[in-house]
Amino acid sequence: MRAGRRIQYQQAGRGRLKGALAARVATAAALLAAFLAALFLLPRGAFALLAALLVVAGSLEWARLCRLDGGAAWAYAAAATAAFAGLFVEHDRLAGGAFLVAALFWALAAPLWLWRAVRETQRPALAAAGLVVVVPAALALATLGPSEVLAVLVLVWIADTAAYFVGRAIGRRKLAPSISPGKTWEGAAGGIGGALVYAIVLGILGGRPWWAYLGIAAVLAVLSIVGDLFESAAKRQAGVKDSGTLLPGHGGVLDRIDSATATLPVAALLLSLASP
Repeated sequence: MRAGRRIQYQQAGRGRLKGALAARVATAAALLAAFLAALFLLPRGAFALLAALLVVAGSLEWARLCRLDGGAAWAYAAAATAAFAGLFVEHDRLAGGAFLVAALFWALAAPLWLWRAVRETQRPALAAAGLVVVVPAALALATLGPSEVLAVLVLVWIADTAAYFVGRAIGRRKLAPSISPGKTWEGAAGGIGGALVYAIVLGILGGRPWWAYLGIAAVLAVLSIVGDLFESAAKRQAGVKDSGTLLPGHGGVLDRIDSATATLPVAALLLSLASP
């Protein structure tokens, strides 16, 4: 009897796992198709509206991580959306400053914060940081060209995928065991290596000197890891596995864009500095 029950439990567990995987794959495919269609087909103003909706969803999830609920959460989301709208309207004048603030945060403040650990007592500061996490990334999404956005996101996806497989294959030394136990230094190196290979291919296909892309690719790959870890640390101090439940099989919006929140504004800043 016990053996029969054990088999039934195992079969039920496999069934739930297959169902969760199917939901995850279906959601990912639908999101990717919808995002690419919006990115390349929507007028700029309409796409900015979509970015504003992402700000609303992302800031509501961040408010949850800061233990804000009800009216306080919606007030936080309203403030983030208003900041995004103001920056978008005045992006020619203000976007550079917003991207610089984001770059300084991800390059300096976030690594220091991770090193000292994100704690519950830091929630007011974490709430302020959420505006830097969400708003500049959405602004970069709305103001960069479609090909530029796609190039940055593909780099993030390649780095993340390479890190996963390299980490699974040879990962031994934990990168941040108290934040994300599955990440290893070997996986991080593999992710950066994948980003560098992507930069070389992109340069060759674009008919440009590929070595000019290597530094940017390395910086963005490192920051994608920082962005992922910072959101994981915020979730850990809040005691939750996912930032939200909006996306079946994937959690919340922030769970899908954690790396992009760091890479998109920094890429926008670097591109603006490289423009004549």
